[in-house]
Amino acid sequence: MPIIPHSAYGNFLHPLRSGHLETILPSLYRKVRGVTYKRERIETVDGDFLDLDWLKRGSNKLIILSHGLEGSSERHYMKSAAKYFNQKGYDVLAWNYRSCSGEMNKNLRLYHHGVTDDLESVINHAIDTREYKRIGLVGYSMGGSTTLKYLGENGYNVPKHIVGAAVFSVPCNLWDSAHQLTFWENKFYQNRFLKKLKEKVKKKHEQFPKSFSIEGIDDITSFGQFDENYTAPLHGFRNARHFYKTSTSDLHYHSIKVPSLIVNALNDPMLGEKCYPYEACRQNEYLTLETPKSGGHVGFSLRGKTYSWMDKRAHEFIDSFMTEWTLH
Repeated sequence: MPIIPHSAYGNFLHPLRSGHLETILPSLYRKVRGVTYKRERIETVDGDFLDLDWLKRGSNKLIILSHGLEGSSERHYMKSAAKYFNQKGYDVLAWNYRSCSGEMNKNLRLYHHGVTDDLESVINHAIDTREYKRIGLVGYSMGGSTTLKYLGENGYNVPKHIVGAAVFSVPCNLWDSAHQLTFWENKFYQNRFLKKLKEKVKKKHEQFPKSFSIEGIDDITSFGQFDENYTAPLHGFRNARHFYKTSTSDLHYHSIKVPSLIVNALNDPMLGEKCYPYEACRQNEYLTLETPKSGGHVGFSLRGKTYSWMDKRAHEFIDSFMTEWTLH
C-alpha cells in the first residue's frame, strides 16, 4: 500500500498549527453530545472483566474502538467516532481497557501498550454474537498500537470478519515515544499521564498490598522509571528495557494481512522519528501510511464540524473494504 505524502487533512484550524495546541485544546474543551452507550460486562479467561459500551442500530457491520493511555470509552474522540459511525449505519463497540471503565479490575495485572489478549477477547465476543458479518477496527494512540500488534501477531489467522483497520497518533516504536516525552517541551504530557498512572497503581496496591511496594512512587518522574518499577514487574517483564523491546507494535508490521491505515501527524509532540514507519509500510502491501503536516496527537479537529477528521478518514478507509467484502 502507498505512502500518502499529501494528506487530505490541512491546516483547518489555522490558529492552532502548533502541535501542542492541536493536542491540548480538543482534549480539554471538546464535548460530544448525543451518545448514550449500553454497557455490557464480559468475563476474561483469567477471571477478570472488561466493560464494553455499545451503540446499536441493528446493523451487520461493526466498528470496534480502542482508546488511548488512561482513556476510556468516554473520551471525546471515542464518542465522536461512535456517533459518526453509528450515523453511517454501523453498530459500534467502544471497549475499555482493564481499570479504565470507572471500576478497578480484579487481577493484579492492569494493561499496557503491548497486551493484545483483551482486544482479542472483545473481537471474539463480537463474532460469537453472530450479529456481524464485517468488522472494522479503529484505534487511537495506545489503542492504535494494540490494534496493529494484534493484527501482526495473528497474520493470516485474523478472523475473516475483520476487513480493515484505521489507527491514529500511534506510538509505533514504544521506546522512541517514551523517550520523546522526556524532552522539556513535552513534560506536560508525561506528568499528566504519570499522575493518573500513579494513582491507579496506588489503588491496585490497596487490592494487593503484599504483592508489590509503592515506596518511592511519588518520586518517579519519567516513564522509564515507572515502567521499570511497575509496568514490567506487574506484567511479567524482566525490566523496562525488556518491556519496550518486546511490546512495541512495529515488530509485527511485516505480518499484518488486513488493510490498515496509519495516520501520524508530523507535528505530533509524542512521536519520535521511529514512529513514522515509512519503510515497513513500503514493504507491506496491506499498510498505508498517511503523515499530515498538522493534527497534533489525537487532535485533527475540523472547524465548524461536530465530528473529527479522524472520524471521516476512518470511515472512508474502512467502508471501502466493507463494500469489497460484500461483492466477494
